[in-house]
Amino acid sequence: MDILANLGDGFATALSPMNLLFAFLGVLIGTMVGVIPGIGPTTAIALLIPVSFSLDPVTGLILLCGIYYGAMYGGSITSILIRTPGEIGTVMSTIDGYEMTKRGRGGPALATAAIGSFVAGTISTILLMLMAPVLAAVSVAFGSNVYFLLLLLALIMLSNLTGGSRLKAGISTLFGMAVAMIGMDPQAGMPRMTLGVLELNSGIDFAIFAMALFAVPEALANLTRRHTEATPGIGKVKLFMTKEDWRRSTVPWFRGTFLGFFVGLLPGMGTLGSFFSYPLEKRLSRKHKAEFGKGAIEGVAGPEAANNAGVGGGLVPLFTLGIPGSPTLALLFFVFTMYGLQPGPQLMSEQSGLIWAIIASMYIGNVLLLVLNLPLVGAFVQLLKIPDAKLYSGVLAFVALGAYALGFDLFSMGTMFVFGLVGYGMQKYGFPLAPAVVGLVLAPMLESSLRRALQISAGDPATFIDGPLAITLTALIALVILAPLLLPLLRRSGVLARGLNSRRQVATDKLKDPGTDLHVPTGFGYAKEPEAPRPDGQPPAPEGQTAEDDGNELLPASKGLAADNEAPDRKPLD
Repeated sequence: MDILANLGDGFATALSPMNLLFAFLGVLIGTMVGVIPGIGPTTAIALLIPVSFSLDPVTGLILLCGIYYGAMYGGSITSILIRTPGEIGTVMSTIDGYEMTKRGRGGPALATAAIGSFVAGTISTILLMLMAPVLAAVSVAFGSNVYFLLLLLALIMLSNLTGGSRLKAGISTLFGMAVAMIGMDPQAGMPRMTLGVLELNSGIDFAIFAMALFAVPEALANLTRRHTEATPGIGKVKLFMTKEDWRRSTVPWFRGTFLGFFVGLLPGMGTLGSFFSYPLEKRLSRKHKAEFGKGAIEGVAGPEAANNAGVGGGLVPLFTLGIPGSPTLALLFFVFTMYGLQPGPQLMSEQSGLIWAIIASMYIGNVLLLVLNLPLVGAFVQLLKIPDAKLYSGVLAFVALGAYALGFDLFSMGTMFVFGLVGYGMQKYGFPLAPAVVGLVLAPMLESSLRRALQISAGDPATFIDGPLAITLTALIALVILAPLLLPLLRRSGVLARGLNSRRQVATDKLKDPGTDLHVPTGFGYAKEPEAPRPDGQPPAPEGQTAEDDGNELLPASKGLAADNEAPDRKPLD
């Protein structure tokens, strides 16, 4: 009852005209900021901190929080439409979202992102309200060794998220990790891999690298391609989700919400829920797994929900423990302290009115986000009707401006175009680009967790199998590494073929005599007793074909239980 009473008080504060106005402005600014590559919520909040200081603490924090989760959705717009992630959490949306756009389904992709953001934002706010103390205690119980194993597992799984050549995906991942090493050594404080260039001491900014590997190669590919006809889907763009889209998106929305919330609890991983959601959706998909990487709507719905749910998850350790889990939350932490507030265990009791007003504003902000963006899906999709030469020239100018705005120098812009040419070459020769970005994001956290774990254990590698959780994660890592090597061997030996063979059944409506005992397994399904003679004296029917109907559609199966890959009627399993 205390929770409901506190929430009611929070709504009474958040629904005041002034706070409602700034909640709307925050969502609007956040959406616009998310669309601009290279800006993102961190930069936007940093620029508006002086404005927030002139406001009441509740109003100022409502404005900045609105920018935060507004930018989480805004970044998906350019990711889906022009393959330019506006924010780190929307990188996964470029994979299937852009493929849907190329097929004239940019509208449904934006719609599932908007609705998924609303579902995730609402549910994560409820979880923040109900489960903050318990979940915060669980998240801080993870040691550095567990963090390292968790990040390593994510890196290995994500290196193959686009399919194709595992070798090329691995090379792409290592390239991203190598780029992440450029800059100052976080422990020794010495420059590494900078080639004596002072501008590289601060490392390669994620926004520059992401724009270089996603926006620039795609723009160059379209500008250099000879178009003999109009781009497919332009002029026949679907704006709304079909019943099938709703059916396929619903479960990923909820699955991504809970996954993103729990990942958001872990410091430093609040924006990585989408990176975990995409391979999970691909692994769990049964009927549409082949569509992933080619325009599967689940590949947009799950990651977008996880991305927005991470906002609520990240606020749990901030409010209850004073631990900011991301650069954006670190800025919010700074704003709290400038207002004379100290995030931590005492904040919930001493400033409960402020916290519950922020939580209530998150409910309101999610509704405003849906109302603001869902009707604008058609307007966003109109970008696709711009001729390619103008659209992608504008994209190049747009990302150049974004790169320049990061450091207000030409070096940032030049760095982006250098990596853009590298990305163009990688894309041309079939190297997936997403694993490189994943490697850049995870490598610093992987390095710091590894160093911290070895320092705590005095260099003993046994720390990575110390405890049941560490042992479980180590076993999962070994399974993920060895499974691709063992599966082809099992297929060639026929073990998997025999296992799959036992599950295949001939549809009973194809058989003229359903009352007959169908218990003899064949390579295709089940057939009648093979030795039973026909009444007309003819020889028994071949396996997989009924005695009464020689023209049955079923083809003859391979020899009995053998299920041999060499059989003429069977193609080897992939």
